[in-house]
Amino acid sequence: MPRLLVALALALLTLPTAAHAAERRVPQGWLGVTVDGPVNPYKPGEWNRMTRSGVESVRIAVRWFQLQPYAPGAVPETERARFRDVGGVPTDFTPFDAYVAAAAARGLAVLPVVELAPSWLAIRPMDRASPPADPEAYGRFMAALVGRYGPDGSLWRERPELRKVPIRTWQIWNEPSLGGFWSEQPFAPTFVPLLRSAATAVRAADPGAKLVLAGLPNLSWEDLERLYAAGARGLFDAVAVHPYTRRPRDVVRVIQRARRVMRANGDAAVPIWVTEMSWPAAVGRAPTPTGFEVTDAGQAGRLATALRMLFKARGRLRIERVFWYTWLSRADGPSVFDWSGLRRVRDGRRVGTPALAVFRRAARRLQGCPKAPSDARSCAP
Repeated sequence: MPRLLVALALALLTLPTAAHAAERRVPQGWLGVTVDGPVNPYKPGEWNRMTRSGVESVRIAVRWFQLQPYAPGAVPETERARFRDVGGVPTDFTPFDAYVAAAAARGLAVLPVVELAPSWLAIRPMDRASPPADPEAYGRFMAALVGRYGPDGSLWRERPELRKVPIRTWQIWNEPSLGGFWSEQPFAPTFVPLLRSAATAVRAADPGAKLVLAGLPNLSWEDLERLYAAGARGLFDAVAVHPYTRRPRDVVRVIQRARRVMRANGDAAVPIWVTEMSWPAAVGRAPTPTGFEVTDAGQAGRLATALRMLFKARGRLRIERVFWYTWLSRADGPSVFDWSGLRRVRDGRRVGTPALAVFRRAARRLQGCPKAPSDARSCAP
């Protein structure tokens, strides 16, 4: 047997075995993927493959500028039909409706990551990474999203044929510690008011909802400390990290460091979500290396090891969710993340990767169902 396959087999043996197949070892939704790139919400193929592969939750971007692109009174006549008035702001929910409907049809939990202000609300209108000039505008948008997709959401009333899977967990922005997502740096003093506005609005609209802090990459534990110092405690129900590292054991070390910061700030009981984790298989492919890209075999091996280690540390470190970045990517662009997908578009064809086989096998075992079902539904209860 090739050396890689032996290593993968040994790593997977530490996960629950087929003899214990009936026993679920992780909570429903523990293992998920980011859905972006070329995934079409109107075509069932990729969504059915996700559920057959053991995906139970999906993280999807809600780009604020796409849903509320125009200031009140500024919608062109030719576009007015697609907008509705939401608190005085013309809003088009259609782009995100399609993703929520596709996920709901398969019982997938959705984690929206709500980011990127419309130019008419931004501090610097020509800067896509600009924060909104008024943090309260973000809170109003969050309330509108809860009103659409929450337990009493208008989507479920307007489309009674849909399986009702309301969104109860919301991620507040993405990687604000990076200038490419939040151009006001250092970010904590200006980000915390937006976080406070979101927490107030979401909790008022749905008292049972949970807020996940924006995913923090790089030296995430230091940025988490900065958020606490700026007054963020109590404004979130879970901390999120993006531990992009060379070695799987450093994923757990990043989480351990975040946990130490949380304990020091009185948040020992607050869970941690890994809302992005990946090793792009971009060695020799992407023109701008980052230092953590690997081969296809390396991607599969690291994923197997990381899932084993995260499962083992889940209880001790209160790791509540893990998302691989990403489900489907285009293997033809300048970014290393174009080779991060468990499936990839290559020469116009969509193909699975060795990492997908690892993900599928580990997911089914963690969920107590080692044999993938023949239809498009997850075998998880």
